[in-house]
Amino acid sequence: MSSQIVTKEAILEALRVVEDPDVHRSIVEMEMVKTIEISDGNVFVEVNLTIPGCPLRTRIEREVQEALKEVPGVRDVKVAIGTMTDEERQRFAGKLRGKEEPSQTSPLLNPDTTTQFVAVASGKGGVGKSTVTANLAVALANLGYRVGVIDADIYGFSLPNIFGVSDVKPAIVENLIMPVQTHGIHLVSMHFFVPDNRPVIWRGPMLGKMLRNFFQEVHWADIDVMLLDLPPGTGDVALDVHQMLPKSKELIVTTPQENAADVAVRAGLMALQTNHEILGVIENMAFFQCGHCGERTYLFGSGGGERVAEELSTMLMGQIPVGTSMEGTQGLFATNSVQGEAFAILAQELAQTLSLKEVSVTH
Repeated sequence: MSSQIVTKEAILEALRVVEDPDVHRSIVEMEMVKTIEISDGNVFVEVNLTIPGCPLRTRIEREVQEALKEVPGVRDVKVAIGTMTDEERQRFAGKLRGKEEPSQTSPLLNPDTTTQFVAVASGKGGVGKSTVTANLAVALANLGYRVGVIDADIYGFSLPNIFGVSDVKPAIVENLIMPVQTHGIHLVSMHFFVPDNRPVIWRGPMLGKMLRNFFQEVHWADIDVMLLDLPPGTGDVALDVHQMLPKSKELIVTTPQENAADVAVRAGLMALQTNHEILGVIENMAFFQCGHCGERTYLFGSGGGERVAEELSTMLMGQIPVGTSMEGTQGLFATNSVQGEAFAILAQELAQTLSLKEVSVTH
């Protein structure tokens, strides 16, 4: 019986299912397949990545091997991982940008974008707004949505620490930044660009420029929901977001205390004055629930979330109990915890409110 002849075309076709994990585009489409050699069913493939020492190289190597072993006639597969030349990186970046030049408007900022923007705001610090943003993002990703998160708290960035990726640096290809991928979401934060955790000392216009760069110079691919973790209060960044993203909606985070509720109302009123829809209120640290008997203890009082929702003519969308974060993070909750379950319900509620299409969960 004659053996199946393996062709270069068959190899390329099989490799179309392998995607670069950073950009979610086929390695064939992105011209990352450099060399293909075939001899008696033995296949050698060289794949060039954008940067040396790419942390995702083993994943790509494994997926290439798995894809090629399904090709009829292939007996053995060897994969070599190389690095692109400067010219190849320029072509790679050009394909990501399409016909757009870096100075033109980001697709995310186009009026016809299908991405839903949700700004997460609070009147004051210390209410767990960033923790809410992070856990809500993960819960949405667990539902199968493509989620981006912008840490728009330029002075008080904390999301990388919450996710446990404070030591990670985003890949940069020809001045195009690849978001850090963690827990199923894509993340950009000022933290990644400030050496040694130095304080950011900028005036208002510079804040707006950096925020725009988070859209302009970052390759976000296709995003269903973009969460923006705003600084507390009603300052320059909040105004920039409202001007830059006129269709952005808003979630207000508060705690049960009266003073937190008072300031949260002011943050909500600013959103209403700039014609932004308030989707609802999230009451964080609403209560402590005993893991044995289920009894609730209201450590910080009660009623703050309901009061904020009433004064802003919106709904109390969720109440998050006090809890302990997962090991290796500083604020993420396990999906099977009381907090994780509360965020799962909140994510479903938000998806319905935003009229997001139902998606099949693949992870």
